[in-house]
Amino acid sequence: MRIYVCVKHVPDSSAHITIVNRNSIDASVAFLLNPYDEHAVTEAAALQNRFEGSEIIAVCLGKKNAEKAIRSAMAMGADRGILIETREFHDSMTTARALKAVIEQDGTPDIILTGKESIDAGGMQTMFRIGALFGFPVVTNAVDIAAGADRVVVTYELSGGQTQTCELTLPCVIGAGRGLNTPAYPTFLDVVKARKKPLSSVEFNSLALETPPGGVKLIELAPLTKKRSPREIKGSPDEIAARIATILKEEAKVIV
Repeated sequence: MRIYVCVKHVPDSSAHITIVNRNSIDASVAFLLNPYDEHAVTEAAALQNRFEGSEIIAVCLGKKNAEKAIRSAMAMGADRGILIETREFHDSMTTARALKAVIEQDGTPDIILTGKESIDAGGMQTMFRIGALFGFPVVTNAVDIAAGADRVVVTYELSGGQTQTCELTLPCVIGAGRGLNTPAYPTFLDVVKARKKPLSSVEFNSLALETPPGGVKLIELAPLTKKRSPREIKGSPDEIAARIATILKEEAKVIV
């Protein structure tokens, strides 16, 4: 089984991010492997254990330093990696085209795994676009995968914690959710071994991709600001409790 894992190099969410020139961030901020992609790589390693002779290939579109994300994926179990090197921002339409082109050049996929989203853009579109370009079935936010020789049964989570289960024929694309597994973080020895695994690089411009019919251009970044309007609730304990329940039900709509 040939398993491709599409990974992304993202800013550390706990780092202080400074916006530069309105549409980019300070490149000195700490970057890491997208946390949702950790679940995808961990699941790929589990599938490799079930299917003898399987190979895991981590593929990433990003700048030169995105090699670090690929090395992290290889430390977690990927056998080799491919970096599509670019210096520009690319939307999900172009990203999917680049990933498809490189995967096709490399071999024939049985399963393509991704994280359900990236923590920087949060678009949740790339896996669907990859599936559409290949003509593969797609499911995302997977919390359980039972793979067979020619199909997989995937349980995925919907809003409100509900789940549904579907059967997909191979090849297919699966977006990993947090409930899928516990990431198998590498040991020091794993990290050392990952440095010796093959990592090839492809220039984005060499792919000669077809221009998508639409596109997204990054115009400006702005820090997230949260506005709060505190209100004092007065009265007896019973009155306060009743008022809070009404707010949660009618205004916040978090209870029914």
